[in-house]
Amino acid sequence: MGADALSPDARIVFDEAPCGLVRTDEKGLILRANVTFCRWLGMEEGALVGLKTFHELLTMGGRIFHQTHWGPLLQLQGSVAEVKVELVRASAPRLPVILNAVRRSAGDRVVHDLALYVALDRDKYERELVASRNALERLVAETERLHDDAKVRASFAEQMVGIVSHDLRNPLSTVQLGAAILPADGLTPAQLKTVGRMVRAADRAQRLIADLLDFTRARLGDGLGVARAPVDLHRVVGQAIEELSLAFPGRALRHVSDGDGEATLDADRVAQLVGNLVANAMAYGEPSSTVTVTSCGEATSCTLSVHNLGPPIASELLPRLFAPMTRGAPESPSVRSVGLGLFIVRAIALAHGGSVEVVSKEGAGTTFTVRLPRTIDGSA
Repeated sequence: MGADALSPDARIVFDEAPCGLVRTDEKGLILRANVTFCRWLGMEEGALVGLKTFHELLTMGGRIFHQTHWGPLLQLQGSVAEVKVELVRASAPRLPVILNAVRRSAGDRVVHDLALYVALDRDKYERELVASRNALERLVAETERLHDDAKVRASFAEQMVGIVSHDLRNPLSTVQLGAAILPADGLTPAQLKTVGRMVRAADRAQRLIADLLDFTRARLGDGLGVARAPVDLHRVVGQAIEELSLAFPGRALRHVSDGDGEATLDADRVAQLVGNLVANAMAYGEPSSTVTVTSCGEATSCTLSVHNLGPPIASELLPRLFAPMTRGAPESPSVRSVGLGLFIVRAIALAHGGSVEVVSKEGAGTTFTVRLPRTIDGSA
């Protein structure tokens, strides 16, 4: 690679090569540099050969990288490839280049032959990549912060719902008690009708408060609590149906029982579950049709299903039907809720170690089926 060893044609090829070509001694002192390399630096070859070491032309980071990495690696294995460094130029911005180097013997000495390629596009791409990664990291951090804030706000809101709902129970109980003890004698028919409306409104408000409190317990606690005891499922369901018949006058409600109903369940929670499913059927079912509640005892479990006729639930809603605030269809204006009924049904089923599913088809109506283990461990 020495100047004297090159023919005129070879020297032209060497000087005008589309890459920088440099030869240094073992210590990095520049022995030869082609015109391309000198043009990049804005310097004459005479200002480099014998006067400058290659690593002097690098940035401080490049010098450190040379001393700690690719310089020792060149000594050890005889070559390095694809090393990215930046050349410092007197009157122009730093020039990013990709360096390949080979260590070889030249007569009685060791030389390093370097080939350098401009890496402006690669450098730009890498900088854009780093900038994009940093922007993504900032976006992820901001998203996580917003998510955490949303969780805190949601938790606070749910706590407030629980507190307010709890505090509303006492004044509402006073209204219910007062309406219940009003003497029937002496009231005009219009007054009796008004009292009846007050009682029904208070009952609906009481159920709403109970749902809100259960929702808060299920979301902020470890799920709904249940107190299991030996019960007759058919009897519990039958009693619930009797009470619900009074709450939905003019609507057909039927109970069908099958098999042995003995089980270890929370009777109050089962009655609440039946009430929520029947209220749902009344709200969304065909008003002229019969709502059928079936309780069934099986070998190791018992099932409870509620069926109503009416428009089917949209298939896209089925996967999230038991989420809070979800409704399957526009509800009847006579029966309104905040959309917690099915969420609480599922919570009660899970608290018993059971499950709930729904099947809804055109012409066949909608059936919710709850399966509960007979005993705590699920054995027969």
